[in-house]
This record gives sequence, C-alpha cells and structure tokens, in this order.
Amino acid sequence: RSKQPPPCPSSSLPDAATVAAAHRRSMLARPMKDILECAPGADCRLGSANRFKVLGQKGITLWMTGLSGSGKTTIAEALERRLLMELGKNVYRIDGDNLRTGLTRDLGFSPDDRAESVRRASEVAALFSEAGVITMVTLISPYRADRDAARAMHAKRGIPFMEVFMDVPISVVKARDPK
Repeated sequence: RSKQPPPCPSSSLPDAATVAAAHRRSMLARPMKDILECAPGADCRLGSANRFKVLGQKGITLWMTGLSGSGKTTIAEALERRLLMELGKNVYRIDGDNLRTGLTRDLGFSPDDRAESVRRASEVAALFSEAGVITMVTLISPYRADRDAARAMHAKRGIPFMEVFMDVPISVVKARDPK
C-alpha cells in the first residue's frame, strides 16, 4: 500500500466560481492582438447610416433594470408587441431568463458573475442595435458600475443607450415575484 498524502485544508483553496471569475478577468484584460475584423482601409461593413436608411429605423438599446417582479419583462413584452406587430418595427428583447438558458448558463449570481452577465448582454445588445434593431434588455443588473460600463461601451460605438429603472415599491414586488 502506498501512503496517501494528507488532504489539503479546504479553506485555503478558492472555490470554482472565484477561479472562473479570476480567469475571466485575465482573459478580458489581455490585448486583442491578431484579431482583425476588417483590413485597414477596406470597406467591409455596410455603414449604419445606410442600414438605418434601408430599414427605416435606427437601432437603440433600451436597458430596463429593477428588482425581480418590478415589471421589466411584462412592460418589455407589451412594448415589443406594439412596436413589432402594430408599427412594423424591427425589435428584439433580451431577457435574463433567456440568457441563462444559453449565453450565461455558466454564471451564477455572485457580483463577478452578475458583472459578466451584464457585459455579455451589453455586447449582444450593441450588435443588435448597431444592426438597426430596437433592442430591449431586461435584467435586474443591480450594480451601477456594470450598467455604466454597458452605457460607455455603447457610447464608444455611437449606439444610443437608454436606461429605465423600474421603481416599484418593495411590497408590490414581494407580492408579484414568483421566484
């Protein structure tokens, strides 16, 4: 029989979420070299102005934030239905629930994971909005810094960003929230 080494004390090891968050931060901080979306001087994208003219609308990100049960999804669904079905606008809704089934299913609810969820949703929303889609994002997104980063990323790309805070009394939220 070989003698087993003594187990490492578990308190000295970081949990999986902490390791994943640290790795994600290091990957996002690395320089984006050798990533060339378009050759210098080449015209490889249809400009937004031309796209907006053909579509008859401009893209925008409408970021709806607030507590669970505050009505973000309900209002966004009604707005989406009106814009699409009655006004013929190209619109799409990105919701925390539909993100968790795919794009953010590897994330939990820690502050680092929430920040990453907001970053991913913001990137997707910017792509849609840049393509001329009215994009509604409905996320709790509790941290101002994360929403500010989303807004700044849109501003850097020249994409309109409007934040709507669903200010609903906590007693109403508690009565509504099924989660």
